[in-house]
Amino acid sequence: MSQQQPLIAHLLELRTRLLHAVAAVMLVFLCLVYWAQDIYHYVATPLLEVMPQSGSMIATDVAAPFFAPFKLTLILSFFIAIPYVLYQIWAFIAPGLYKHEKRLVMPLLFSSTMLFYLGMAFAYFIVFPVVFGFFTSVAPEGVNIATDINSYLSFVLKLFFAFGLSFEIPVAVVLLCWAGVTSVEDLKEKRPYIVVGAFVVGMLLTPPDVISQTMLAVPMLLLFEAGLLAARFYSKTDSEDESDEQEHAN
Repeated sequence: MSQQQPLIAHLLELRTRLLHAVAAVMLVFLCLVYWAQDIYHYVATPLLEVMPQSGSMIATDVAAPFFAPFKLTLILSFFIAIPYVLYQIWAFIAPGLYKHEKRLVMPLLFSSTMLFYLGMAFAYFIVFPVVFGFFTSVAPEGVNIATDINSYLSFVLKLFFAFGLSFEIPVAVVLLCWAGVTSVEDLKEKRPYIVVGAFVVGMLLTPPDVISQTMLAVPMLLLFEAGLLAARFYSKTDSEDESDEQEHAN
């Protein structure tokens, strides 16, 4: 019975944390839903600005004009609430962490959030204008560009996630080196393979064009180098291992 009670207490706390995270997302959503149409128009601006005069965005589904902005606003609400969601995760796992782990996790949570936002901003302000400008310029003569709003939303969300996650590379490098899975020296030796891997990942996560693939792969390589620099300051020391053993013994 004594072992079941802590388990139930942890499950109840986990449920509470999840409810708080969901409530935060819904609160942001309720604040933004009134401007759902304006938000979709803002996200569609990179394509609308490069479309020819004869081109337009269309809705092939009857309910698409309502559900596409609604879906985008809900996902945006989650993005905005990410800091609070991560805080709830941190509050749940913090009691089980060692002191030096707590000092590491908070900067990583903050940096991972900022890097994710930076990746999305890079996609919107840098990648979208170039990619959409290229796509619209190579349309065959006589072809009228008419993009479905649901297809466009799926396309840009895929790019947002791809660039947001790829910008987390420095955090992943730091964690791998800190946990002892690899080291800075090992990663430097494997740099040629990582370069190839970055372009393969760019090919898998982006549309089948060289421009977007390159615009994802190059920042990934630069962020990898930044992760190597940061990992030098977050290597686990022997004194930390000893402190882990003492805390565990206590």
